[in-house]
Amino acid sequence: MDILDILHYGFMQRALVTGTFVAVLCAILGLFLVLRRLSLIGDGLAHVSFGAIAVGLFLGVYPLYAAIPLVIAGSLIILALTQKANVYGDAAIGIVSSVALAGGIILASLAQGFNVDLFSYLFGNILAISTVEMVSSIILSCVVLLIISLFYWELFAVSFNEELARVSGVKTDRINAILVILTALAVVLSVRVVGVLLVSSFLILPAVTSLRVARSFRQALLYSAISAVVSLLLGVLTSFVFNLPTGATVVMVNFFCFLSVLVYTKLKAG
Repeated sequence: MDILDILHYGFMQRALVTGTFVAVLCAILGLFLVLRRLSLIGDGLAHVSFGAIAVGLFLGVYPLYAAIPLVIAGSLIILALTQKANVYGDAAIGIVSSVALAGGIILASLAQGFNVDLFSYLFGNILAISTVEMVSSIILSCVVLLIISLFYWELFAVSFNEELARVSGVKTDRINAILVILTALAVVLSVRVVGVLLVSSFLILPAVTSLRVARSFRQALLYSAISAVVSLLLGVLTSFVFNLPTGATVVMVNFFCFLSVLVYTKLKAG
């Protein structure tokens, strides 16, 4: 089947458009998280989203509508545990994610009939995205990218040296709260693309790929976004042609991009 023929399908158009916006969002946000050494918060919030989606399905509410406020709440709880309860960041992520995941499993066992829907969120199903989901994802992605642009310098300063940023007058607590809330939104949007189990890779791989070759932070943002979009497009098209799981294929393409850049930089340095 010709690539142009594939692009005529409405579901493929929705998948590529939605995926592109979400890929750019995750790539840019992921760079801040990687530099802050908060990469695993994406994985933790993905587990929270599993519990939140289970709540939505249990109550008969559209899952992503339930997930957005609940995952944001989870992100703020993680932040509060690290700042107020003196719990280490990785421990706080582990506590919140494990409780949310356990709650989701309990709800799934209590309610019969939505386990198939819940399974689709575990591994992602971008080819089944509806027009409403596409529009919602585009709007939320644009809102998050706008907020990042408004707080760009504060996020930049906190990412490289939080103590120096605080001394310089940056309200670091507010910036940290903004960062985890934006991450929560990115995770919720990514769940439909790559699934709960693969969200963290969507945030991490484009960022670490760009950091291998970029010579400035702005260049890293650009390379990260390009890497994410190229991986998304190739992954979706490859999965459709060879009948492979879409989310997993996107992640594997992302990994091969990272591996290629890693080998290139090693050969160049050697």
